[in-house]
Amino acid sequence: MDSSASLTTSSRRRFRSSLCYAWSGVSHAVRSQRHVRFHLGAAVMVLAAAVLVGVTPLELAVLLVAITLVLTAELFNTAIEVIVDLVSPEPHPLAKVAKDVAAGAVLVSAGGAVLVGLAIFLPRVARLVGQWAG
Repeated sequence: MDSSASLTTSSRRRFRSSLCYAWSGVSHAVRSQRHVRFHLGAAVMVLAAAVLVGVTPLELAVLLVAITLVLTAELFNTAIEVIVDLVSPEPHPLAKVAKDVAAGAVLVSAGGAVLVGLAIFLPRVARLVGQWAG
């Protein structure tokens, strides 16, 4: 076997290991964090509603980006909480600030996702209400 084939095999093995570690982190967050599960459930409902009302491909892409940002913020929040708990097992004002800021990032991303959802779904809901009322 030549060295380039060996390097490629080694690279693929490292890549697969990296994917396994990443999936382990996502899996841990889903199992241990109820807010992650809540946001995943909300994402499933939003995507189901998007299919039901027939959003455009661009609108679906925007919804997927918003969902991804919220879930990413949740994963970073979980990582920050774990690190803070590791380095500061006792309550400390700076540990609280770090956790609060990380939670704030989730709040901001979730608020943005809600606004995206309203911008996409509200006109459709208004049309449906108008059809039913008129």
